[in-house]
Amino acid sequence: MTGTPLGTSGTPGSPLRVGLVGYGLAGSVFHAPLIAATEGLALDMVVTSNPERQQQARAEFPDVRLAVGPDELFDRAGELDLIVVASPNKTHVPLATAALQAGLPVVVDKPVAGTAAEARELAALAEERGLLLSVFQNRRWDNDFLTLRKLLAEGELGDVWRFESRFERWRPKPKGGWRESGDPTEIGGLLYDLGSHVVDQALVLFGPAAAVYAESDIRRPGAETDDDTFIAITHTNGVRSHLYVSATTAQLGPRFRVLGSAAGYVKYGLDPQEAALREGRRPGPGWGVEPEALWGRVGSGESPATGGGRPEPTLPGDYPAYYAAVAKALLEGAPNPVTALEAAAALDVLEAARRSAREKVTVTL
Repeated sequence: MTGTPLGTSGTPGSPLRVGLVGYGLAGSVFHAPLIAATEGLALDMVVTSNPERQQQARAEFPDVRLAVGPDELFDRAGELDLIVVASPNKTHVPLATAALQAGLPVVVDKPVAGTAAEARELAALAEERGLLLSVFQNRRWDNDFLTLRKLLAEGELGDVWRFESRFERWRPKPKGGWRESGDPTEIGGLLYDLGSHVVDQALVLFGPAAAVYAESDIRRPGAETDDDTFIAITHTNGVRSHLYVSATTAQLGPRFRVLGSAAGYVKYGLDPQEAALREGRRPGPGWGVEPEALWGRVGSGESPATGGGRPEPTLPGDYPAYYAAVAKALLEGAPNPVTALEAAAALDVLEAARRSAREKVTVTL
């Protein structure tokens, strides 16, 4: 459902005023630049209690209003048209609930909640209030994912039998912080962090999960939560997805290896958009384009490492498309780009994976 918010001054054609809660990695690197680059949206308020982050936000967006806590934002709810929740995972449900109860559409970073049940409760509240609730699954707009969707739509691979997806890093020493906390209330660990991305992509590509098996380990000295996890999904259509998320991978594997009845697609390297945003670059001409040397390969019968197959041009990555779709949903009633019910289906898999790893069983959904 979508609401009918008014833009600044309540006049047609003026941008929707966005309040952003959180200015850490998610807020400052991803959300704020993408919101600011989106026609129809204006970054109006940033909520952070950290003085350094307040200074950073003011330096990057001189006209932005600052608030030290969410209460201040909700006290001024009538001055805003959309809330974006980019704060730590444990705050997602209470802040999204407060936004919806205040009559405001809301975008929530992934994972939207710690459980699928909580995600469905949020979806029901949004439906009841007639408000947009969207989940920021930006990696649906990764360059390799868009390219793979094109290959599948064109039937280049035939019937897909196996999908391998890796989001691997080499970080032999923990960095600390809530994302690596062993406290279950923090909803940390790679299963819920990077796992939210790879599971969502697998479900978008190949449909619902029928069964889930997982292995999850804490490998690094001093680590408190999972840093090396494998998830196997059997989809209802028979495709098998093998998903790897790790901070302990000394030699990185292919980002995608997709095997079908006619051909396979192998792609190395991460989409360049996150690195560009971290470096302070902003969407514009040439955004999301990667060099030809990084293109994946499509073929059969030979390894791409020895020249097998043909280079497949990688489509440009397009994170800006997410917020453009959000703006269109709010202003024109277009579809929600990522619904909370879709996110709940991914959380069903994540919860099953956690149980599978703990009990050493395959979980049927």
